[in-house]
Amino acid sequence: SYWLLLSGGVILYSSFLVGPPAAGWTSYVPLSTAQYSPGFGVDLWILGLTVLGFSSIFGALNMIVTIFALRCPGMTFHRLPLFTWMALVTSFLLVLAMPFLTVAGVLLLFDRIAGTNFFSVAEGADPLLWQYLFWFFGHPEVYIMILPAFGVISEVLPVFSRKPIFGYKMIAYSSVAIGFLSFSVFVHHMFVTGIDTPLQTFFMASTMLIAVPTGVKIFSWLGTIWGGSLRFKTPMLFILGFLANFVIGGISGVFLGSVPVDYQLSDTYYVVAHIHYVLM
Repeated sequence: SYWLLLSGGVILYSSFLVGPPAAGWTSYVPLSTAQYSPGFGVDLWILGLTVLGFSSIFGALNMIVTIFALRCPGMTFHRLPLFTWMALVTSFLLVLAMPFLTVAGVLLLFDRIAGTNFFSVAEGADPLLWQYLFWFFGHPEVYIMILPAFGVISEVLPVFSRKPIFGYKMIAYSSVAIGFLSFSVFVHHMFVTGIDTPLQTFFMASTMLIAVPTGVKIFSWLGTIWGGSLRFKTPMLFILGFLANFVIGGISGVFLGSVPVDYQLSDTYYVVAHIHYVLM
């Protein structure tokens, strides 16, 4: 896993030396096709992401096997550190979601190099195919990024509140719920693409639903702070900043989960602000 990470990173960054892959971070077709992005930049970008994807999958499998098979005697799942819970859910998400980006990248590479027509609308391809494949990976990826941070918060916060974490099982199980639900919300990135109304309704409801386990975490962390003997050291200040930032990012995401609101706010800086509040 490590050596694939290193080599994949070298391949990925080498793409900027031979011609930057100027197709946007989502690499939507047709911008990423050979017609609009000639040269080897996008090819190396896809190849680098593919190698990095295998690195992530192998690393995640390693974590899963370690957590299931190598726990010490008496270390039941209800005694696992919350960071380990988050690592476990993240690893399952990587194993299940990463192959979709890999498949999309390989098909695009075939289109660019071998002359296939997987994404060629002129040859009858679905213009939304790339978006479906990308976002089926792309939304679980959001939680792949933030669940480990949730784990860090859940470990550090009790130390600087001087009391045990409030709602240990709620935090653990809500993480599992987020893992399941993360695969059922990806179309909310595509509300303005003209998909059928029943599909929009389903994904709007699932988007609202995934806010519930996330809210459970917020209230558990606030319950840990409440009544604690707080120490406002640097880690605690970062946690309080995280809570403020993430609540703003999360609530703004609930608004975007509403189809009519998303219609008005799509392609505006509101969306940019939402994702950056969450990431920061």
